[in-house]
Amino acid sequence: MQLSDVLPIIYTVSKNTNVDIYAVGGFVRDELLGKKEKKDVDFLVLGSGLEFARALDEEMKEAGSLVEFPDFDTARYVFVDREENNKVLLELEFAGARREKYDSESRKPIVESTTLEEDLERRDFTVNAMARKVGKKGIEKEIVDLFGGKKDLEEKILRTPLGPDETFSEDPLRMLRAARFAAQLKFSIEKETLHAIARNKERMSIISAERISEELFKLLGADQPSVGLVILFQTGLLDEFLPEISALAGVEEVAGYSHKDNFSHTLAVVDNIAEYSDNVLLRFAGLVHDIAKPNTKEFTHGRGWTFDMHEHLGKKMTWEIGKRLRIKKRDIYYVAELVRWHLQPIALMDKGVTDSAVRRLIVNVEEKLDDLLILCRADITTGNQKKKVRRLKNYDYLEKRIAEVLEKDKLRAFQSPVRGEEIMELCGLKPGPTVGNIKEEIERAILDGEIPNEYEPALEYFHTVKDKYLADLKDWEKIS
Repeated sequence: MQLSDVLPIIYTVSKNTNVDIYAVGGFVRDELLGKKEKKDVDFLVLGSGLEFARALDEEMKEAGSLVEFPDFDTARYVFVDREENNKVLLELEFAGARREKYDSESRKPIVESTTLEEDLERRDFTVNAMARKVGKKGIEKEIVDLFGGKKDLEEKILRTPLGPDETFSEDPLRMLRAARFAAQLKFSIEKETLHAIARNKERMSIISAERISEELFKLLGADQPSVGLVILFQTGLLDEFLPEISALAGVEEVAGYSHKDNFSHTLAVVDNIAEYSDNVLLRFAGLVHDIAKPNTKEFTHGRGWTFDMHEHLGKKMTWEIGKRLRIKKRDIYYVAELVRWHLQPIALMDKGVTDSAVRRLIVNVEEKLDDLLILCRADITTGNQKKKVRRLKNYDYLEKRIAEVLEKDKLRAFQSPVRGEEIMELCGLKPGPTVGNIKEEIERAILDGEIPNEYEPALEYFHTVKDKYLADLKDWEKIS
């Protein structure tokens, strides 16, 4: 299903209901920028967006799925390919012409119906405030451009249709969107609009954590996320939802020794990851990987500046941030684990890439190993090219050793070949810590290379250690 297939039906509904409808926002902007046809299109209805979408659903004979948002007079119509695991083919959103206003405290806007002109002027930026009417032959070429959006597109400038203070006060998330669009579109922000972000930054407190994190991850999806992150930092907006990142900025000097600016380093890491991977969660891991350095920073004579154990505290802080931004638990677990282990490959190479060390890295990181190595490569931000080449070659060697150990030891889904149920049966035990301790001892022996990762050697090893654990259990029972 393509947009061209649906437009004639949208026009039919428009004609039958005597309601005009316009394609708006990103669709018009991206068409003018020469980008490919979008899979998601916003439509502005000069009437009820919800009722229009319901009428379209009837006309389409339920070819797609209708999702309604009555509080906002909005509905989304989604077409999926059921043969390809419900892959989204096209997503259309229909909204009645409206304006949204937030009071000084509420996170939920007051929605009022309005005219085409007022709807467009309430939008975030002039480049998103253009519209094209849906006609008999599809989307008409004539552009409704009341605020100079086309000119701003040509000049690559982001400015607000109304005064920026009014626009940002009405919906403060637009300030974060300004940084995101600057990064995505490679546009600059008009001077007064940029100053207004700094003036209105505290208004972000009324925006829900979910909306903030969603917009942040869109920013991280840009080709060069640092463009938007710098804007957030310079305007102070970053302090309103991620002050831990702002705290990375600055260089301290003692006795002629200084450390690198960890904020600049972090931005370079995020941009480096963007060259390796489109995974925005991995980019977020790059953003927070050194987050605990300000809390662990210490100057010691003979060692210089140290950040000992920052990976452990960073893991804890990452969980706190994830909870605050309402990030999904499984996603923040992934990020926190990458933060926890991001120094391990370096330490491993310093100590020697032994089979035992590689096994432990594989088991500790599991399926996140490939992403961890991307993070580690991206963490090389030195300007010394010889040093950079040498360190990258070290990771090439480490990846080779990992592949060798994986092939030899079958560790991708590692656990003791002698399972807990068998240990209970052979020892006459019920579920409890002794069973887990015996199982962990077998796994330790495999990881340390004392026995191969095979059933028979593992079972033989089990028989050599089980009596010790059973004796410890009996001693504990006597004490109890």
